[in-house]
Amino acid sequence: MISIRKRGKTYHADLVKGREHSARGSLGTRNEDAARRLTHRLETALSEGPNSSCWPELSKLLPRGTFLRFSSLVGVTEKQLPTWNDLQESFKTHMAQRVKLGKLSANTVDRYNHTLKEFEFFLAERRIILLGDIRKPFVESFKVWRIERIKRRKHSRGASSIPLDAAILHRAFSFAIENEMIEKNPVRLEGRPGENPEGGAEPFTADELLRLRQHAGDDLLSFLLLRWTGFRGSDAVRVSFKEIDLLAKEANRLTQKRKKRVVIPLQSELLFALEVVRERRNPAPDDRVLLNPATGKPLTRPGLYRRMVALGRRASVANVHPHRFRDTFAVDMLVRGASPYDVAKMLGDTIETVEKHYMPFVKELRERVRNILETGVGLEELAQKAAESLQIPSKKPN
Repeated sequence: MISIRKRGKTYHADLVKGREHSARGSLGTRNEDAARRLTHRLETALSEGPNSSCWPELSKLLPRGTFLRFSSLVGVTEKQLPTWNDLQESFKTHMAQRVKLGKLSANTVDRYNHTLKEFEFFLAERRIILLGDIRKPFVESFKVWRIERIKRRKHSRGASSIPLDAAILHRAFSFAIENEMIEKNPVRLEGRPGENPEGGAEPFTADELLRLRQHAGDDLLSFLLLRWTGFRGSDAVRVSFKEIDLLAKEANRLTQKRKKRVVIPLQSELLFALEVVRERRNPAPDDRVLLNPATGKPLTRPGLYRRMVALGRRASVANVHPHRFRDTFAVDMLVRGASPYDVAKMLGDTIETVEKHYMPFVKELRERVRNILETGVGLEELAQKAAESLQIPSKKPN
């Protein structure tokens, strides 16, 4: 029987047989409940002998000296079972290799690392180390925990990132399977990331755009570039002057995410702003277009996000972030009469994505269809006109 006692600030374990101490040592925790859980696992490991599956986990949880004193009682030969840290380090190395091969973007790696860090924090709170202890119910509880964390954030879009988090974790554990670290994937996917049958595009209204423009101030160029190009935030901050052809009045860029070439005609308001900036700054071809007004240095993607959020607060417009300008650009083009093909070419996206994401859920498009239904010529009107054209006028009596 192992007893626990508090010595200083941490709890210690004592295994006593007869009148002598067989083993003792620090449990490395100040929490009594955690100490009792460790003690219970230690007792289980001792009773099961040197081949107990508890020993590899205890080797990670207990201070080294304590583990060696207790494990030596039953002659344990340590087995190195894979841990979450082992998987995370190997997977990060794998991603770095794919970036060098041009098969993965740095932005994608940043998003993967964000989810991995959140999952690591969740594991640490529950003192889970071994991959074998990460099972489906545990991952499902992570999703619930993650949703609550997302909801507590300002300007959050609810649980919209859960499908992406699940997809990232599923890929990481698939990598573990490929490398024979585990046998089954504990992550259940939550549909395709980005798909939300209850949502869709979220363009700004005309009134919101007016207020954003009026309060743009030092962020006017960022506002105009996002408003009239539909660039993702990652592309907007990376646009250089060599990609802006003022004579042809076009922006020509290979998109960061999809690696597709987009050539976008520069709207007159944006064109004038770029001409003013070029004349004032006399930039080199590789210089970035967007600078942080606070520092004068090239604007970063997080910096752009923060400045758009601040702009939204100044203009009293809720939920302002760079991607809403992309939604606005796409919907605005459709409302003006552009085809899904035109919009897809400008966005560097597929026609299917444009039709699914922008067309069905936007009030402006429904109103455009309503106007066509009310004022256009349909099947019945065409038939009536055809019948009228075939009618022979009757002769007037003499």
